[in-house]
Amino acid sequence: MTSHYFVLHAPSNIEYEIKKSRFIGVAMPCDSEASALKQLRQLAAQHPTANHLAFAWRIRDQQGIITERFFDAGEPSGTAGRPILAPLQGEALINTLVAVVRYFGGIKLGTGGLTRAYGNAAKQAIDAAGKMSWVEMVQYQLTIDYSQLQLLEYQLKQIHGHIVDQQFTDLVTLVVELPVSELADLQQQFG
Repeated sequence: MTSHYFVLHAPSNIEYEIKKSRFIGVAMPCDSEASALKQLRQLAAQHPTANHLAFAWRIRDQQGIITERFFDAGEPSGTAGRPILAPLQGEALINTLVAVVRYFGGIKLGTGGLTRAYGNAAKQAIDAAGKMSWVEMVQYQLTIDYSQLQLLEYQLKQIHGHIVDQQFTDLVTLVVELPVSELADLQQQFG
């Protein structure tokens, strides 16, 4: 059963202030935990004096398993990571990392205030990024005559697919990536 998921349209960055604390919400596409961790390291390097860098991600792997992670970054338990994760779950986003950088302004917000601040920063970053439907892609290898190559390239462009690899001998051997829903038609046409 395939549920309907969404991904970010573009990365985003928002900023707002509550009681002198500065919150920077960042939403970024990512397709693996390694990619998420790399982006978090880059964000931490951009904000070396920040007091907290809380985050959450939802990543769908090739087998369709969704991994969720969140981190409070030293804030009281449940006041940062979970409120960042909530809009990711609520909006059915996958392959998305949302981080919130906090520069403490000297006035404590309390647990309710922190929960709202982190949740709002995450929601604003997601809204600023926009979202679009996620389409499951598949890679497929095929061998065709040179005379069919131009038609294949045209067909792939029409269905938002692309050539990943191509080897030229007396025939053309290709690896293409395309939406799963289009695979049967492509196989029928070029199989």
